Amino acid sequence: MDTKDLLIETSTTLFRLKGYKGVGLNEILKACDITKGGLYHHFPNGKEELLIACLQSMNETITNDIVQIFKRNPSALSASQEMIEKLIRQFDQEGTIAGYTFSSIVSEMASLSESVRTACYSLFARMQEIYSNKLAEDGILGEAAASIALMMNASIEGAIMLCIARKSSEPLRTVLQELPKLLKMP
Repeated sequence: MDTKDLLIETSTTLFRLKGYKGVGLNEILKACDITKGGLYHHFPNGKEELLIACLQSMNETITNDIVQIFKRNPSALSASQEMIEKLIRQFDQEGTIAGYTFSSIVSEMASLSESVRTACYSLFARMQEIYSNKLAEDGILGEAAASIALMMNASIEGAIMLCIARKSSEPLRTVLQELPKLLKMP
């Protein structure tokens, strides 16, 4: 793995665990065993530029996983159920849902930096686009598909945060149970 990829991978993990503000530059440098010069070589604008690279990497990883799940399922409902069941299994096994949420970064940084807010929004928008496209395949079109996709995204992201806060997968289980009602909307 090259230095840039190491910085992104390591920093992504640290940001998810401790938040952007909770991770110092020296901690990143130590974890990657590199110098400040090495970091600034790849990210001349420093920690915020590194965060944006981490968000872009998460965007790619998360959306690729969602796309694969939605491709192999015949409906938005079955795809969403598979995705939520995967999240529940991960939470029950690991006590957290690493790699599928970045809401804590959004709430911590989006009001401070337009470039970070834009990077975060990009992932939410891509997820909603995937959901909306599958809903369109199911015959739910236009604004209805867009509204339902937004509700799905908000419900799943919110449930992930509640799972972490409650130390229980119950919020995701509730979304899984209620999702069929949402997807029967005209």
